[in-house]
Amino acid sequence: MNALNMVKDLIGQLTGIIVSLIALGVAAGVVFGGGLPFVGGVLDGLLGLVNTLGDNGLVGLIVLAVLLDLYR
Repeated sequence: MNALNMVKDLIGQLTGIIVSLIALGVAAGVVFGGGLPFVGGVLDGLLGLVNTLGDNGLVGLIVLAVLLDLYR
């Protein structure tokens, strides 16, 4: 069980790092524009996800709620 807890902690830490990088990419995109190599992909991906969820109406809202619950 100790090994499983270590893997779970590692995955949680990696998820935290990835979320921080996404937030950094979005903030850099707002400040510097989408011309930076890393930033353009982050903003395009995030906007695509938001548009996809928005186009699906109630189903998109349910998926968003499930994703937020999984993240928490």
